[in-house]
Amino acid sequence: MLPLATVVKEWVGISLAFYALLLGGCNEFDVVNSTVPYIGYQRTSGVAYGELGRQKLDVYVPEHVKGTMGVVVFFYGGDWQNGERGNYRFVAQGIVSQGFIAVMPDYRLWPGVTFPAFVEDGALAVKWVHENIARFGGDPNRIFLAGHSAGGHIAALLTLDGRYLKGVGLDRGVIRATAGLAGPYDFVPSEGDRGVFGMGVADVKPPEEIEPIRFVDGLEPPMVLIQGLADRTVDSGNAVRLAERIREKGGRVKLITYPGVGHVGLVLSMANAFRWIAPTLTDMGDYFREESLRDSKKIE
Repeated sequence: MLPLATVVKEWVGISLAFYALLLGGCNEFDVVNSTVPYIGYQRTSGVAYGELGRQKLDVYVPEHVKGTMGVVVFFYGGDWQNGERGNYRFVAQGIVSQGFIAVMPDYRLWPGVTFPAFVEDGALAVKWVHENIARFGGDPNRIFLAGHSAGGHIAALLTLDGRYLKGVGLDRGVIRATAGLAGPYDFVPSEGDRGVFGMGVADVKPPEEIEPIRFVDGLEPPMVLIQGLADRTVDSGNAVRLAERIREKGGRVKLITYPGVGHVGLVLSMANAFRWIAPTLTDMGDYFREESLRDSKKIE
């Protein structure tokens, strides 16, 4: 039998090899999802939340939880230009392991659409959850949003700019709390992203409506902002500045930072084989549980 230290060393080596594949872009989602067992949940796939082709979502329901459950609607990243819900089964499995229902929507992408179409899709997905999650055992009064990178931007706008949910007949108060993972909140889009927002390549002043930080009023649902300090894709200053603005306005926010964690590593850490990178999943789950209790007046 191998010594424990040797086993740990080999396991870390395997994990780092997977991480290297991710950074190299080598069929990364297949690699990560291959580490995730198809157990612990029931999935309902391809549910339409709107009439358009990409307006579909998957619902993952934990098998080990009794009674009604909170639900986390997770918006994936991909530069507002790439991604599909099936790639993020590892995130859904992580969410259900925390005792929440996971809802994974697709949304329309550039160049097929420009801002704010993908945020409007997010609002429609939240409306579907609010109206339908009870039949999956979920609690429509405990809807949480989460998103990584571009998905964090979508989740933040739904939380901070009440016009999107109002447009589908909801108040932003239907959101119990939101977790932003490495989202751009106070930013100038890169040259490659400016078309997403209807900007010219030479434009350096973004429209104010694309920046979540502009909509902070202190009355928004509580937020936890989780950020790797080694992120070279979305600067950590986005999370720091948004947290400062929310505090200035009297809102509730928690900022969590991880030294040495990069952009990909942050979402990768939600996969069961890579949770040694950072406690992203438990930090998010703990925050959502705390806010559930707070709003139920069970804690101060």
